[in-house]
Amino acid sequence: MTTTYAVLSEGLEKRYGSGGRAVHALRGLDLAVPEGTVCGLLGPNGAGKTTAVRALTTLVRPDAGSARVAGHDVLADPQAVRRRIGVTGQYASVDGDLTGRENLRLFARLLRAPRTRADDLLERFGLTGAADRTARTYSGGMRRRLDLAASLLTRPAVLFLDEPTTGLDPHSRNGIWDAVRELTGEGTTVLLTTQYLEEADRLADSVVLIDGGRAAHRGTPAELKARTGSYAEVVVAEDAALYAAAAVLDQLTGAEPTLDPERGAVGVVTLDPSLTLPRIVRELDAAGVPVVDATLRPPTLDEAFLRLTAGREPHHFTGPNSLTEAT
Repeated sequence: MTTTYAVLSEGLEKRYGSGGRAVHALRGLDLAVPEGTVCGLLGPNGAGKTTAVRALTTLVRPDAGSARVAGHDVLADPQAVRRRIGVTGQYASVDGDLTGRENLRLFARLLRAPRTRADDLLERFGLTGAADRTARTYSGGMRRRLDLAASLLTRPAVLFLDEPTTGLDPHSRNGIWDAVRELTGEGTTVLLTTQYLEEADRLADSVVLIDGGRAAHRGTPAELKARTGSYAEVVVAEDAALYAAAAVLDQLTGAEPTLDPERGAVGVVTLDPSLTLPRIVRELDAAGVPVVDATLRPPTLDEAFLRLTAGREPHHFTGPNSLTEAT
């Protein structure tokens, strides 16, 4: 079965400035996003995410490489690309002096979309009741929904979402997530940049971790987490047992454990898929280590992100499953 890609780039490069002060924002970025999927574009600040989006949406011209979006070349036919995409930036671009309805009808007129499309989108995003209020009276979540509605007036084949839920409360964020899921269910392809790793974990079919302007790692969220191993943690009943517990984990994993004396905890990252929690508990019991709690769990996407892009491991991982839950 042949895969059709809604976004495809090869060797994208972009440099700002010249000489010794030049900044290489993109250094040969390759992307391949299948139609009807969500691709999470992640990376540290300054990694090149925003430049990549600007290049793919024809807002900046790459210095080298090629890219096709919705079947059109971003360099040879940028107008065709613009007709096939929608873009929602980090901040809502609606006019606060206009009502929600006036905002959408204005955008519809500029984009030559049917006027009825504006009214349909107001209903779809739960804004009908506030449609005739000025946008300045909207909450942050309502403004983001209105902005997202505006980007859908032309029924884009590809939607670029750049930090779409920045500053939103959990309820508003969930509303945006539901809207994105509906869009992909209808066949729209979404390229998502976000600082909320939970957002990418919940929404993305695939993730590309950009570092230094390149695609450093790629895969599904589950694959990236599996690539960085599991995390085992033991909480001991007395301080004197801390180093004994560390010795057991060291022997089981071959990795250097991290001690947290304040919590009476010792933890270690393991890449051994055969290691189980019952085995850890048996070895601790055999060594006479008094245990209060023990955990073995996969990393969160946040933790995988830190390990893959920055080479750093958190000192303490939160949200473990308890011994009783794991068994």
